[in-house]
Amino acid sequence: MSNTFRISLLTATVLFSASALSALPQGYPAEYQKVVDAATKEGKVVIYSTTDIKAAGPLIQGFEKTYPGIKVEYNDMNSTELYNRFISEQASGGVSGDVVWSSSMDTGLKLATDYAMEYKSPEQSQLPKWAVWKDKAYGTTYEPVVFIYNKRLIPAGDVPDSHAALAKLIASQTDKFKGKVTTYDIEKSGLGFMLSVQDHNADPNYFKTLADVAKGGLSVQSSTGTMMERVSSGENLIGFNILGSYAEARAKNDPSLGIAYPKDYTLVLSRVSFISQQSQNSNAAKLWLDYVLSEQGQNILANQADIPSIRNDIEGKNDIDGLTKILGNALKPIPVDETLLEYLQPKKRLEYIKEWRSAAGK
Repeated sequence: MSNTFRISLLTATVLFSASALSALPQGYPAEYQKVVDAATKEGKVVIYSTTDIKAAGPLIQGFEKTYPGIKVEYNDMNSTELYNRFISEQASGGVSGDVVWSSSMDTGLKLATDYAMEYKSPEQSQLPKWAVWKDKAYGTTYEPVVFIYNKRLIPAGDVPDSHAALAKLIASQTDKFKGKVTTYDIEKSGLGFMLSVQDHNADPNYFKTLADVAKGGLSVQSSTGTMMERVSSGENLIGFNILGSYAEARAKNDPSLGIAYPKDYTLVLSRVSFISQQSQNSNAAKLWLDYVLSEQGQNILANQADIPSIRNDIEGKNDIDGLTKILGNALKPIPVDETLLEYLQPKKRLEYIKEWRSAAGK
C-alpha cells in the first residue's frame, strides 16, 4: 500500500469520524456515538403514548430526520388503556413498548416505579428538579390546565377567572347550565382522576366547589377532544380541567372556542416518560427520550405541536419562562414524585371516587 493511499485512507477515516461525532447534540459525550450506532442497528423504537398522533407527528418526523436509520412505531391510546395494556404485556413477557409517555402523571409514575430502566439523560441539567424522578421518570412538558367555554353563548363578562368564580357562575344560573358543564369522567380517565386529586390538594374547599359547579349537572367524558367538540358546538357551554395545549391548538382555527386560565391556581401537567426495563430497543429508546427533552425536540413541541416546553431556552413564549411571565405565581406545577401515588392505593382511590361522585351528583 502506497504512502499516499495510506494518508488518503487515514484522512477519510478521520473526516468520517469527525462527521459522525459532529452529528451528536452539542454537549453530549463522545461515547454517545456508541448509543447512536447501537440504536441504528436496532432500527426502531416502540412508543406507548397518550399524546395524540396528530400532535406528536412533528416530533416523530424530526426524530426520524435526525436519526434516519430508526423508525418510530407510535401507539396512541388513552391513559387507562395504556396503563392496563403495558402491565398485561409485562406480566406475560410479550412484546411491549420501549418507551411510555403518559399525560396521566400518577399512573405513569406508578408504571415507572415497577418497570422503568434507570437512565440519566444528558438533557437532565436543562430540566427543573421537580421534573426528574430517580433518573428513571422524566416530566417532558409544561401544560397549564384551563377552562374552555363557548364564545358565542357565554358573554365575555361572565367568563370565570378562578375556580370559585366558575362555581359561582354555574350555581347562579343553574337553568342555563343544566347538563351543559363538561369535565373528565374520573372513573374512565386516569388523567381526569389525577387532575381531580390535584385540585383537591390545591383547594381545601374542593368538594364544595365541585358541588356548586355540578348544580347544573355534569356531562363527563373520557377525552379532551370530545369535550372541546361539545363546547365548540354549543352542546355544552363550559368545561374545566382541560389540557391547555390541546385547547390552544384548536382555538387557532375555531372561533367558537374560548380559553380561560384560572388566576387562583393553574395546575401544570408534565407528561411523564420512561424507558422500559424490558425494552427490546433500549438504545433507540434512549435516543427518543433524549430527543424529546432536547432543545430541538422541545422547540418542535412548543412551536409546531403547541405543547409548552419544560425548558427555559425555547424560541417564543411557549415554555416555562414565557408562561411564568403571563401567569406568574398562579402556576402550580405537579411534581414528578411519590406524592402522585397516594390516591392510587385501591381503598383510598375508591373512597375518593365515592366522595367525588357524591359532590358531582353522579
